[in-house]
Amino acid sequence: MIKNTTHTLIRSGLIAAATAAFLTASVTAQQERQAPPPARVEVAEAVQQMMAPQVFMPGTIVSQNDSRIAAEISGRVLWVASEGTLVKAGDVLATIDDRLIRLSVARNRSQIKQLETRLKFLRLELARTENLAKSNNVPASRLEGAENQVLTVEQDLVQAGIALEIAQVNLARSQVVAPFPGRVVERLAQAGEYSTPGRQLVRLVDTEHLEVSAQAPVNLAKILRDQQKVTLRRDGTLVEATIRALVPVGDAVSRTMEIRVSLPAGERYVVGAAVQVGLPSSAPEQVVAVPRDALVLRREGTYVFRVKDDNTAERLLVRTGAATGTIVAVFGGIRGGDRVVIRGGERLQPGQAVDLTSTDVAVAEAS
Repeated sequence: MIKNTTHTLIRSGLIAAATAAFLTASVTAQQERQAPPPARVEVAEAVQQMMAPQVFMPGTIVSQNDSRIAAEISGRVLWVASEGTLVKAGDVLATIDDRLIRLSVARNRSQIKQLETRLKFLRLELARTENLAKSNNVPASRLEGAENQVLTVEQDLVQAGIALEIAQVNLARSQVVAPFPGRVVERLAQAGEYSTPGRQLVRLVDTEHLEVSAQAPVNLAKILRDQQKVTLRRDGTLVEATIRALVPVGDAVSRTMEIRVSLPAGERYVVGAAVQVGLPSSAPEQVVAVPRDALVLRREGTYVFRVKDDNTAERLLVRTGAATGTIVAVFGGIRGGDRVVIRGGERLQPGQAVDLTSTDVAVAEAS
């Protein structure tokens, strides 16, 4: 009886152990089935760098070449380029009646021919007089008179050449040409009107070489410098730009000074468009910075996903600080050298395994 009872207990224990092992395996398999698959993400490296808080100042897109082209001679306007005409340097913008100038050119050329003929005769006469003077057949005064006539006509010929050159210059000025490439944006004179020197005919704007004109507080003069990196904001988009020139002359009323900012290549802008220029408002300090794409904005706060050594995602609540271009300073557990997710973090869950799309880790740009 005791032996049968013992066998029964052994069989019951084995069955219970097998049942527990089966249940454990089932739970483990179910958990594995419920665990999300590794997410494909792209990462960048958080870096330590010097950054400063920014203040955004209003700016305007301006052209480096914006001129009101004026006439240099008097005359009736025959033709003016229409608005919107695209021209190259040297192309004709307006034409002024040149008939009187052409007559002046012809008269000066005729006068030069007359003087050349007379000068040739006087030089031959001077040579004959010199031969006679050697044999004392003419008085010295006659020789001096012949020499004086030659010198006088030579100077008259020089003056006639100058007058011809002036007439030719005025003839060329009857064609008002573009000093730089651009577009005609305004006609300031019409065909048939009379032009005088200094009369504005067209407004020509270079629409290719543009920059930003902005006003900065004078107290930032000790922080700003030429070739310094700044941020441009247009329609909510941020791009990196460079200060081309700082004009260190402040306005007595507004206490501001002008800065000129070069526009990034490849961007299209319109003269007169409004932008904002992000300038440092204080001296830079050492911070940890990440790309702006690493920030995950939620109603409860801003997060950054950090990839741990075991390639799982860790969500960190951060505070943002200064920004320069595409780089943002963050505070809240991020250290220099940490890998942060910049692509694929929108649906990432804390603790989820990640699969890096590239073995190359992008490094955040230093400003």
